[in-house]
Amino acid sequence: MLTITANLALDDAATGTQTGTVGEPSVGVSSSTLFVTGNWYATRSADRGATWTLLDPFTEFPTDRGIFCCDQLVTYLPTQRLWVWLLQYSKSGRSNIFRLAVSRTAAAGTWRWWDVAPADLDPAWTDVWFDFPDLAVSTKNLWLTFNHYDGSDRWVRAGVIRYARADLTRTAPLTRRHWSTTAVGSLRLVSGAGSSMWFAGNDQAHRSVRLFQWPDDAAGVTAWTIPVTAWNDSDYRSIGPDGNPWLSRCDDRITGAWRAGGRLGFLWSAGRGPGRPQPYIRAVTLDEQSLTVVAEPDLWSQNGAWAYPAAAPNKRGSIGLAAFFGGPTQPAHAVGILDQQANTWTTKTTSTSTHAPQAGKWGDYVVCRAHPSRTTSWVASGYTLQGGQDRRNIEPRVVVFRS
Repeated sequence: MLTITANLALDDAATGTQTGTVGEPSVGVSSSTLFVTGNWYATRSADRGATWTLLDPFTEFPTDRGIFCCDQLVTYLPTQRLWVWLLQYSKSGRSNIFRLAVSRTAAAGTWRWWDVAPADLDPAWTDVWFDFPDLAVSTKNLWLTFNHYDGSDRWVRAGVIRYARADLTRTAPLTRRHWSTTAVGSLRLVSGAGSSMWFAGNDQAHRSVRLFQWPDDAAGVTAWTIPVTAWNDSDYRSIGPDGNPWLSRCDDRITGAWRAGGRLGFLWSAGRGPGRPQPYIRAVTLDEQSLTVVAEPDLWSQNGAWAYPAAAPNKRGSIGLAAFFGGPTQPAHAVGILDQQANTWTTKTTSTSTHAPQAGKWGDYVVCRAHPSRTTSWVASGYTLQGGQDRRNIEPRVVVFRS
């Protein structure tokens, strides 16, 4: 049974109205502290969401290597009692940096950080810039993914950086390895990794998922091509009740991934196609040992579009979901759980927008994470528009739910 136990809306004081319709909210949670990031704000609550304190990502850190741009991710590592905050910086010249910061409390002024630029990974990577990161942990490592684009904003490669978790509590430079590919982009890391990290990217042209495994103690990456049922990556037309679109920038990058109970799962937004009259969430689960397809439990509707999924296992191995739905209504945020026997989803709406976004732009991601102290619960991020179409009408949201 799906039960929402907390549904917290962040007001203007929490975000400083530094919000955008391409909201990209992320959330981490400890026993009592919440830390939320998005375009273009960060905010902290030390009392489970009763009050919030804004941390401005433009001013929290020095600007010696550029200024803050956009994408952010945050997570909490309960075994190390450590917050991790990732920020993407704007291009300075022909490149940019990711800034990886850690703190014991997530309070302003307590963060230590390390920077990485493309050329720090490979001296030849001087004319490319980072974009669209993902962040996850395994037993021994912290993992970060990236896309590279050139000076003409053309995609060049995707990659993964592996950091030793033990180094995050020290002041010395981080120990890292990296790996890259030109086969697929926008690599998505699984939530729930053990001693190996699994990650994947889509290859729509070949009707397949490109799957990768990188064990914690291994130097190299192993790859497989997994054939799946074909999907459409172009027709994301979804019109709200006022005649305005909301998925004008949607695509088929994998945005949800998990490992639990001997299975791997991957989710992405797919366009309209045969048997799917609205954009929908494409889902594939694999047997972790044989890597055969176990099921393809798509989340779809005759009446409206589903998009921008995130997923994670809770501590019992049940799969939780965060996503958006729209068409019959303005864009709505929802959470859900997967019945792994019936391969069906149960969902509940947490908030529905009052308006459509300007220019039809929404996305690009939300997060769903296992709650660190509640065995059957998850915490998810989301947002809606309340009271208008302007970016300042965005209302971010933190939802705790359980199975």
